[in-house]
Amino acid sequence: MKNVIYQRPAGTAGEFELEWNDGGQLVSLAHPQDTAHMNWVKGKALWGTVKSELDLSAEVKAEFTERGTLLETYVFKNETDFDIYTLGTDLGIYVTFPDFYTDAQICMNSCCNTHIWCGGSSSYICALRMGGGNRNLGLVLTQGSLQGYSVERDLEQRSNDRGDFILHPENLHLRPGESYVISWELFWFQGKKEFEEIAGSCPGFVTIHADHFLVLGEEPICFRASFGRGWLTNSPGCVKQAEAFSPEKPHIFRNGREIPFVWENGEALVEDRPGTPGEYRYEIVSGGKRSRAVFLACSDLRILAEKRCRFIAEKQQCHDEKSHLDGAYLIYDTEEKQQYYSHRYDHDGGRERVGMGALLALYLRHCPDPELEKSLDFYMEYVTRELFDTDTGEVFNDVCRNQDWKRLYNYPWISLLCLEMFQLKKDARFLEWAYRCLKAYYNDGGHHFYAIGIPMYESVSLLRGQGMEKEAQELLECFRKHADYIMECGKNYPPHEVNYEQSIVAPAAAYLCDLYRLTGEEKYAQAARIQLAVLDLFQGFQPDYHMNEVAIRHWDGYWFGKRECYGDTFPHYWSALSGVAYRDTETIAGCPYYARKAEKTFRGVLSMFMEDGSASCACVYPMRINGRLAGFYDPWANDQDWGLYFMLKYAGF
Repeated sequence: MKNVIYQRPAGTAGEFELEWNDGGQLVSLAHPQDTAHMNWVKGKALWGTVKSELDLSAEVKAEFTERGTLLETYVFKNETDFDIYTLGTDLGIYVTFPDFYTDAQICMNSCCNTHIWCGGSSSYICALRMGGGNRNLGLVLTQGSLQGYSVERDLEQRSNDRGDFILHPENLHLRPGESYVISWELFWFQGKKEFEEIAGSCPGFVTIHADHFLVLGEEPICFRASFGRGWLTNSPGCVKQAEAFSPEKPHIFRNGREIPFVWENGEALVEDRPGTPGEYRYEIVSGGKRSRAVFLACSDLRILAEKRCRFIAEKQQCHDEKSHLDGAYLIYDTEEKQQYYSHRYDHDGGRERVGMGALLALYLRHCPDPELEKSLDFYMEYVTRELFDTDTGEVFNDVCRNQDWKRLYNYPWISLLCLEMFQLKKDARFLEWAYRCLKAYYNDGGHHFYAIGIPMYESVSLLRGQGMEKEAQELLECFRKHADYIMECGKNYPPHEVNYEQSIVAPAAAYLCDLYRLTGEEKYAQAARIQLAVLDLFQGFQPDYHMNEVAIRHWDGYWFGKRECYGDTFPHYWSALSGVAYRDTETIAGCPYYARKAEKTFRGVLSMFMEDGSASCACVYPMRINGRLAGFYDPWANDQDWGLYFMLKYAGF
């Protein structure tokens, strides 16, 4: 940048407590009545910093509106004698919301889950305090257009820092003397519903409503586009104001081609049948503004599952009698077209990759196939030889019964595999193994660990169904002790492999729901409601299949991917854990809202499974991460099959 001038606002606003540095940049933004005095613009960079190597000048102005919002305007000007073009990430603006993981109490009170939508003219940020509450910070674009965002992370914090966000305006062409304006308003809101009402009232803002952003088989793509008609700010201390605005009938394009729609009462109703699987980008053009929504069409779920299971059996199973890996389901590199293994933890022959076996067992229970079952039997020989002691229930970290790391996460996944094998084979031996595995988990301290996928309700039900009442009661007592610990902790979550994350809260919610189903005790329902509310704060609602009802996660691509790239993973398959927690909440008073979202949450992970049966362990969504080009599905089929497993189990078969 040639020159950037910052101008702070005149006067004061009762809803904002602001601090500025000597250069006029915002260094603190808080709500004056917030007892935690959370700073919503805390980052490594300064809020509003303009990032560019182009010869542009910029003026940045802040002012208070009559509505009680904070309006920020960025005017980029070409003061050279030559045309200036921007491409991609050439121009960016830092918005430094404090989205990082540290001590749980700091997270609950002083950090936020930041939901970003760069959807052209209808762009926003919905920042939700991690612990919940009635004072959250929203940002809605009022002028200009955003095409995407990048992230700069503190890599020393590894998985615990999501980073500083950089918003990228649309590609520009500025002739000498020309300017381009980006402006947005910041406002307080209570929850997601109020945020959507306020943002959706912004004149010209397009809100997209759809039952599903990922459709299956012959399902059509259906959505409703609503247009903001006048500001509505209903936060305490703000002035309600309705500005007259009557939307004109828009033009709607699918992948660049205009399509018909129904125009009723100022809303566009679209029912579209693209015909073939793939991504479909819809652009809504109205009043000189361009907004977008992104959908994905996939094959029928059973077809998708069959292709994936065949790919695992044919491409990812090791056949090498001289190797300890003989029979294993391994990583598959879709670029090199070959299997891959390393004793490095997240690339090894066990751990999360057990999900491939569980998926095949579940699929075969509903869709028998002799060849696939032969592959699964071969895999079970490998598991019991290398990864699992069927006598003691001990689960090992890798082949050779290696236990370099005694990892409690591994136990529930083996128990789920055994339960699926029992239901497939009707052999009580597998049920006994699942019981021993769960007992071993708790004997090793599992009561104080929020492992992923413990089949509490399922294991007790299956044991009772086989007359194994003693074993069922023993596990129930373990589960009760575990749930009581979760209740005691509440929102004071213990750190795990990451200090705080969605896959700590999701198991907490799911296990309390399971205990309520098993015991009927209201204390578990009450505790579950608390966990479900915190869990919902991770869930995005952007009009894009990558993020709609997909939980915030931002490190998995580094640990499990070939590219070893940190950054927002939209989607990542563990997002499905939110659906696992939501699935059986109808009987909990005040919770049917979550049950209605379960299937959409499960569908949110299906873009990781390709039409040829291959898969990707993570989609790194932002445009760049620490300057590194992102926006890709990682080429490794690694650990993602738990996502398809949960979809089939709870919303498929």
